[in-house]
Amino acid sequence: MSTFAKDKENRSSSFTRRAVILGGLQIGILGILGTRLAWLQVVEGQKYRTLAEQNRINVKLLAPERGEITDRFGVPLAINEQDFRVLILPEQTDDLEQALRKLSHYIELTPRDIQRTLKAAKRNARFVPVEIRNSLSREDISTIEVNLPDLPGILTDSGQKRSYPLREATAHLVGYVGAVTEENIEEEDNNPVLGLPGLRIGKSGIEKVYDKDLRGVAGQAEMEVNVVGREVRTLSEIKSTPGKRVILTVDGELQRFVQKRLDQERSAAAVIMDVHTGAVYAMASTPSFDPNYFVNGISVEHWEEIQANPSYPLNNKVMTGQYPPASTYKICVALAFLENNIATAHTTTNCPGYFLLGNDKFHCWQKHGHGRMNVISALEQSCDVYFYELSLKLGIDKISEMAARMGLGKPTRLESDHEKSGLLPTQAWKKEKLNDIWHRGETVVASIGQGYTLATPIQLAVMISRLVNGGYAVEPHLTAAIGSERILRPEFPSIGLNPDHVKLVIKGVEQVMVGARGTARGSQIPEESMRMGGKTGTAQVRRITKAQRAAGVRNEDLPWEERHHALFVGYAPINNPRYACSVVVEHGIGGSRSAAPLARDILWEAQKRAPALTDIPTSA
Repeated sequence: MSTFAKDKENRSSSFTRRAVILGGLQIGILGILGTRLAWLQVVEGQKYRTLAEQNRINVKLLAPERGEITDRFGVPLAINEQDFRVLILPEQTDDLEQALRKLSHYIELTPRDIQRTLKAAKRNARFVPVEIRNSLSREDISTIEVNLPDLPGILTDSGQKRSYPLREATAHLVGYVGAVTEENIEEEDNNPVLGLPGLRIGKSGIEKVYDKDLRGVAGQAEMEVNVVGREVRTLSEIKSTPGKRVILTVDGELQRFVQKRLDQERSAAAVIMDVHTGAVYAMASTPSFDPNYFVNGISVEHWEEIQANPSYPLNNKVMTGQYPPASTYKICVALAFLENNIATAHTTTNCPGYFLLGNDKFHCWQKHGHGRMNVISALEQSCDVYFYELSLKLGIDKISEMAARMGLGKPTRLESDHEKSGLLPTQAWKKEKLNDIWHRGETVVASIGQGYTLATPIQLAVMISRLVNGGYAVEPHLTAAIGSERILRPEFPSIGLNPDHVKLVIKGVEQVMVGARGTARGSQIPEESMRMGGKTGTAQVRRITKAQRAAGVRNEDLPWEERHHALFVGYAPINNPRYACSVVVEHGIGGSRSAAPLARDILWEAQKRAPALTDIPTSA
């Protein structure tokens, strides 16, 4: 065989081998692809079919309607109103900022509105509508609708917003809603409902306490979307469940009356409750604020104005104001004397106008003294020396123990997002907190509700309630029903007071209003069947110096913030107590001067409305 023939045969053999190898590789690759395709279609077909369906269908949450809050008669305190909004669809306009400036020719748009809208548009896809302004009037919406041909990308919409009809009168009680924050999202473990556009949640008051009940349950809709995520049509829908209605024990008209009466003072708080059931009929604090400003975000100017007010409009002083209870505390101290056999109805002391303890001289409010006092007359005339002298025989621990039984020194558990506990000092407390021993002079001061002792107005209302209801541990509450479910309360147990001692102390606080020397006799309700009993209190903000006392400086001559607080606790009617009231007027100078008249007006008004205040059943 020639060399040429051999070369040809070798080339042919090499080509055949290469062809076989390439063919094998091709067959192998096709086999792998076929096997993989079969695996995807047969074994995992359902998985990828589901994924493809999810890419085609989006599940959209539907915001529920927030539940109403009403008073005991169904009068709305927090409702939902129609909210007209204007939005812009960025994909339908070439120049977003120019479109917004055109819109500003027809409705008011601030530079802040424009910048906020531009910023929001950058965060979202161009086919997602962006809210420009809400709370528009019908006239504004009509103007926009008429001019829509000249406003590319602009569209109008209608939603809901929270509204508070009684405004300042129920601000501290009902609270308000606001936008969801990052902190709220973290607290609820990234609950997707909180991401709903425009959702508002409770920020204070009843709105916050019952937020989840009021919020309702979100619905959902399956939306068909195209490849870029734009919604094409609705495939199915599960409607949202509206939030539950919360019915309160308060009387809206009485609440409005109390707030209006308080507003005559610079800074004050008042609460009125049922001494037997604990139902709160009204609770107000002044100065107040309009909660409607907070629904869509309060302006910087308005916020700074509220923050600059030295009387703290945002604070609910009924729950968070902690004050020396002053002479109202003598109710607890008198009971402690009687229950621990330090005093009886016949025990007397002499008041010369002062009390000496070592080198210290403790003055009575009555400069020339009250003369000989027993427990009833000491309460009637609010004699300090009587309590100074007997308190040293009893001691601070026993005094604070009785005050705790009367409801002081701990939160009342009233439905609130915040409540202060007050303070009842003891020897152990001072050692632990201040690393110091208790001194006898501190017991003297504590016996008239000064020193370390602190109480909130709601606690003082509980104190007088427990006295006049026969010694039962009544607790206040604001909620009568949630949805269709009545909130039943257990019967209140006895706090174990001797009925004879209770009668003596009640006789003393009754004489405060009807006695010839009663400290608040000038504020008695004139109608015989509605007469009230009560106890005044005047809490020192700053101790009166010896020089001021010698110079005859009057409290009203001092700057407002240095004047005494005025307190009063009362009940009515005297013959069959039902209503208890607590009032604190900050820097009001004297309990009989400013707090007692205010309490009189509240108790009088409540009794006038008594036929309407038939209590909602709240006991099991």
